[in-house]
Amino acid sequence: MTDSEFKALIKKSPASGHRALFDEYCNYVYAIVVNKLRSCGTREDMEECVSDVFADVYRKLEKAEGREGDLKAYIGVIAKRRAIDFYRRLANVSGTTVSIYDDNMDELVSETNIERNSEKSERNDILLKKVKELGEPDSTIIIQQYYYNRTASEIGDSISMTAAAVQKRSVRARNKLREMLTEAGVSL
Repeated sequence: MTDSEFKALIKKSPASGHRALFDEYCNYVYAIVVNKLRSCGTREDMEECVSDVFADVYRKLEKAEGREGDLKAYIGVIAKRRAIDFYRRLANVSGTTVSIYDDNMDELVSETNIERNSEKSERNDILLKKVKELGEPDSTIIIQQYYYNRTASEIGDSISMTAAAVQKRSVRARNKLREMLTEAGVSL
C-alpha cells in the first residue's frame, strides 16, 4: 500500500487502517527496537516498546491530517526515538550507567588487557607468516596439525603422504619454525 492508501484507509476505518499499518511495518519497527535494546532489554521489553511505537504512530497520524512525507521514514524516526527512551529507562532501572563525573568509576574497569591482547595478536600474525614461509607441504602439515587438530594419518591422507612421513616433516618444520621465530625475536 502507498502512504495515501494507508491514510485513506485510516480515515475510512481506523481499526482496519491501524491493522494494515501494523502488518506492513511491524518487522521494520521490531528490527529498529531490537537493534537498540538487545544489550539490555528482554524480549518482553522489546515487544512492549514495539507496541508503544505503534500507539505513538496511531496517535500522531490521527492528529497530523495534512502531514506530508514518507510514512516509513516517519515510523522509523518514532521507533528509534521510542527505543532510545526505552533503553535509557532500562539502563536507569538496572543502574548500569555511570556518569563520567562520578567518583566511583570502578564499574568501568575492564577485565580485558588491551596491551596484552594486542601483543598476542601481533605475535599470532608473525607466527602465521613464518608458518607460511616454511613452504609446502610443511606449512600445510603445521596448520592442519595445530590449527585444525588433525592426526598425522588424516593429514597424510589429504596430502598423499604416509603418517610416518608427516610426523618426520612435522618435527623438522617445528625445529625450523623455532629458529625462524628466534631470529625474528619472537618468544612463545
